[in-house]
Order: sequence, then C-alpha cells, then structure tokens
Amino acid sequence: MKTWSDDFRVQEGDEVNLGKWPTKVDPLYTSKEHYEELLTAHVARLSSLQQLFYASNRHALLLIFQAMDAAGKDGAIKHVMSGVNPQGCQVFSYKHPTPAELEHDFLWRTSRDLPARGQIGIFNRSYYEEVLIVRVHPEILLGEGLPSASPDKKTIWQERYRSIVDLERHLDKNGTRIIKFFLHLSKAEQRRRFLDRIDDPDKNWKFSEADIEERKFWNQYRKAYEKCLAATSTRYAPWYVVPADDKKNTRLIVSQIILDALESLKMTYPLSTASRKRELQAIRRRLETRG
Repeated sequence: MKTWSDDFRVQEGDEVNLGKWPTKVDPLYTSKEHYEELLTAHVARLSSLQQLFYASNRHALLLIFQAMDAAGKDGAIKHVMSGVNPQGCQVFSYKHPTPAELEHDFLWRTSRDLPARGQIGIFNRSYYEEVLIVRVHPEILLGEGLPSASPDKKTIWQERYRSIVDLERHLDKNGTRIIKFFLHLSKAEQRRRFLDRIDDPDKNWKFSEADIEERKFWNQYRKAYEKCLAATSTRYAPWYVVPADDKKNTRLIVSQIILDALESLKMTYPLSTASRKRELQAIRRRLETRG
C-alpha cells in the first residue's frame, strides 16, 4: 500500500535526475512551535516502537545517511533519534579508511558494525562512499590494494553496485530492514551554511579548507549520486531523496519515513505460554504473601 513516504522514494529501476528532485518543499509545519510539537510526537512514537522492536526481536534496522557537506546529517540523526534508548541504538561515522581497513574488501569495515536483531544501527556515511567520493577521486583506488594495479574504471563501479545490492539483499532476507537517506541540498544553501559556519564562532570548528576544495567537484558528485541512487535503490533497501534546504522539514520527513517503516513490520510483543503464565502467577502469590 502506498504511503506518504513514497513521495520521496527512488523506485527500483528508475533513472535519477537530481535536477527534477526538489531541495525544498512546502513545510509540514506552520511555525516553530508547530514544528517542535510534530517532532516531539514523532520522537515519542519512535521511542514506543523501538521498545516493541526490541521486544519482538525479529528484525534489525539499518539507517544509512549520505549527503553533500553541510546537508544536516548530524542534526537529523541527533533530533530524530533523541528519544531512542541508547542501549538499543548505535551510530557509526566513517571517514577515510585506516591502513588496517584497506587490507580488506570495501564492505568489511561497515559489516563489523551491522546491528543485531532488536537493534537500530545508523551509518553516518557508509560503504556508499566507495562509489561516491572514490568515483569522483578515482586515484583513491590506487591505495586500496585491489588485485589489479590499474582497476578498470569502466567496470569497477558496476561491480561495486552489484556487491552492495547483493549484500543488502542478503541482509534483508536475514531480517535487517534497510532505509537509505540522501539529504538533497542545493549548492546555494550549502554556500549559505558555509558562510554561517565562518561567521558564527560556535560553528568555526565545523569548517575546513577541504570543504571548499570538495565544493569544486559539485557536478561530479551530483552525477555520482544519480548513478548510485539509480543502481542501488531496491524494493528491500530503498533510497529516499529528502529535501534538505529546510532542516526542520528534513527532520520531520526523515522521522516519518522511519515510523512508516517500523509500523509496516506489524510487530507484536511475545506471547506468554501457559507454563510462563503459571510461573508468573506463582511469583505474584509469593510477592503478595511476603508483603
């Protein structure tokens, strides 16, 4: 059944032209107070569903966030997951691979961090970096220790897409629900946020010269994302292109997509057996007798 979330979903097999996907849509809120009210309701519902998710112990949930710099990944994760029990949720951020990680295949380091059943795992960047930043800067391949000293640039990306799709299919069949978010930011809004980071002393730490250098490759990144989204959005591991120019709207959209996904699992608390009910009643009588 089609849900509201499907408006942002990349359908399997579709070509992707990010120029046709908005970076900003009509706000879901009418004021700051209304936004806070809506987000609070989403967070409370998510907290309740997480408890049920943990108790049912049938699935794991993997949330993947990818975006251009300054799109608001950290803020979305912080605000949307603010009511989640930390014991049932872990966030992993992936930067340049370490020498030890480069001794393994490109999926190895993230596979170590996959969530167990009943748990929520969040990847802030992920194995998708290997078909995004590495595609924009293919010289990185030379340091990855691949069997061929000069990988075939015409085939390696399709091979990596296939590896990713096969991994996600395997995870889905074994109980891991995967939701992937691309926070779609406009170049103009990125510029505004970069300037804000320079002008606000409390945000200076967020800014680096490397951010400006990567901005020069905006068009190349855009093409890499288009090919990646088209090749790896599937029925069992869909991509959602979330407008990111309005941070508040982004958080409401992301939280609603997660809620829709959890509610679709049709979870229930484990049913007690007859022997378990008798055991509990015996414990109850002992507690009542001993005051």
